[in-house]
Amino acid sequence: MAARPRELTPDRSARHLYGAELRRHREAAGMSLARLAEVLNYSKTYLGNIETADRMTPRDLSPKLDAAFDTDGHFVRLYALAKREAHPDKYRRYMDLEAEAVDIRHYAGHLVPGVLQTEAYARALLRAGDPDASHEVIEEKVAARLGRQERLRGDQPPRLSVVMEEAVIRRPVGGPTGMREQLAALLSLMDTATTMIQILPFAHGPHGLLGGSQDLLLLRDGTRIAYSEGSNSGVVIEDHEDVDRRWRAYDRLRAYALRPRDSAALIRSAMEDHAPCEPPST
Repeated sequence: MAARPRELTPDRSARHLYGAELRRHREAAGMSLARLAEVLNYSKTYLGNIETADRMTPRDLSPKLDAAFDTDGHFVRLYALAKREAHPDKYRRYMDLEAEAVDIRHYAGHLVPGVLQTEAYARALLRAGDPDASHEVIEEKVAARLGRQERLRGDQPPRLSVVMEEAVIRRPVGGPTGMREQLAALLSLMDTATTMIQILPFAHGPHGLLGGSQDLLLLRDGTRIAYSEGSNSGVVIEDHEDVDRRWRAYDRLRAYALRPRDSAALIRSAMEDHAPCEPPST
């Protein structure tokens, strides 16, 4: 006797609603999980875990579901809500605020900010942070992180300003090839209509934001928010005086950082340092 399908709880969250809608449309189409897995080239187990909200939906699945069920963007729209839930609860409020921001200013002391990370760079970081995690879990987190970048490519992207320490471009992440790919991606965004990246050289020394990372958000209604993040914690800051102090510290840092053109030259120099080693001649 076949096991009964697990009862779903679509009212718990957008992620659970996504899974329930997947099952509803699949059953309405008279398809088994095995058959849908064949059509979409996914494993039956993975799709079953999405239905029960035990796995986060990968980025490329929603358009395939809309095509399979002829649902006119229904799953793409659901994914826009559900993707935020791949982040731990303590970060979710910041994700919501970041999605509303019209101006984002980021200080990066150690790593390339998530909104600028390439897939290989993000994967290497996430694997280093959780070496015992399964492949599926790491890929879910990679998809969630890359999903944050969709607004930068949209019709109305936020203005993005980033100041990063020279240490960020010197620290190898993802091997020589992955690091050069990451630095090349930064070069393409150094000074555009909506993005500006500046490097703060080692020679500058200490400053008011030295430590973890810092995000400053300007929302559409004029509200300013700060977000401070360490290796295992993050806090949203809304106190006006504290936010103003952090905003002033960031403005000073921009003045001390290299101009985008000089920053680009420093990044190109770092790319040479990350060149793959040539095998010894025999």
